[in-house]
Amino acid sequence: MYPDLSYLLHDLFGTQPDNWTSIFKTFGMMLVISILSAAYFFYKGLKKKADEGIFQSAKVKTVTGEPATAWELASNGIFGFIIGFKVLYIINNFEAFQADAAGVMFSSKGSWLAGIGMAAIMVGVKYWERKKHQLPKPKEVTVSVYPHDRIGDLTITAAITGIIGAKIFAILEEPSGFMKDPLGTFFSGSGLAIYGGLICGFLGVVWYLRKHNIPVFHTLDALAPAFVIAYGVGRIGCQLAGDGDWGIVAAHEPSWWFLPDWLWSFDYPMNVNKEGIPIEGCQWLYCNRLPNPVYPTPLYETIASFLIAGFLFAIRNRLKTPGMLFFIYLILNGLQRFFIEKIRVNVKYEWMPFQPTQAEVISVIIFLIGVGGVIWLSNKKTTS
Repeated sequence: MYPDLSYLLHDLFGTQPDNWTSIFKTFGMMLVISILSAAYFFYKGLKKKADEGIFQSAKVKTVTGEPATAWELASNGIFGFIIGFKVLYIINNFEAFQADAAGVMFSSKGSWLAGIGMAAIMVGVKYWERKKHQLPKPKEVTVSVYPHDRIGDLTITAAITGIIGAKIFAILEEPSGFMKDPLGTFFSGSGLAIYGGLICGFLGVVWYLRKHNIPVFHTLDALAPAFVIAYGVGRIGCQLAGDGDWGIVAAHEPSWWFLPDWLWSFDYPMNVNKEGIPIEGCQWLYCNRLPNPVYPTPLYETIASFLIAGFLFAIRNRLKTPGMLFFIYLILNGLQRFFIEKIRVNVKYEWMPFQPTQAEVISVIIFLIGVGGVIWLSNKKTTS
């Protein structure tokens, strides 16, 4: 496994693991790639609808030639302070940062002098940048903005609300850990529930769409393939890091299995959670493997997600009712996650009938919403 970049570089180039590149955690890097891939496919979907004449441009008035506002200077100063406050401290305490990057980043420790200095630099840069383009009399300009021109704002909105949602849902899955250390649990770099990220990211996007009067159902149709691709890419991060999001102990491999053995069962050597038994002769930071191979469920979800994405791309031009593609996505996503949960290690709600996992409950709800949406849109089309 590759808990961080140093282990990947070791396999590629033979460099020593646990060096300075270990600050780049595999799951975090794949999370960034997941967000970027979602942004790319979401942009392509929105652009396609604009080219088809479905989306019309909105007239937005902007003012050019103004000096820097107090908010711009303040936000730049805050950002600069945070960077300076942490960077010098990280340089001087690199071993602590290497061992627990999230813990150091979210701690109150840092260099006040470097923070104040960097804040002053950032404020100065913003001030002189706007001063250089300042006009004696600022001009009001009207520009045409399509939904795909807002992809940056949409991506940031989805990313922020998604990460917060992933953390909240992870806490709800295991509330006992949160009660013991609320701040430490919430601000730790671990513990993210992908379904929570998708749900809250979706709600954030809908809020943004309504705020800017962008057609919701058409946009959700463009979002569906992007969401499922991002989900699959995120699961690659789970697999590469070995973050504990794996399956139950695998049954004996049947004789008819023709695919690689690691697709049937895997023992996750050097997993980032350090779970299992020590690997003989290993003296690195991550030196454990599972005693009994398990089903590599993150891989199964990645494969299923990419197949669903391919199916959505194949049928999207045939569906003329806005929202239909999105509801079909909900049905397929709910089905794949529900059945994956049957062979996946997860916390169960023992107080509920049948003792389901959080993901099983959510997947059933998502599936039912998808079915209800398809029926509702079909009836609406019939009666219109």
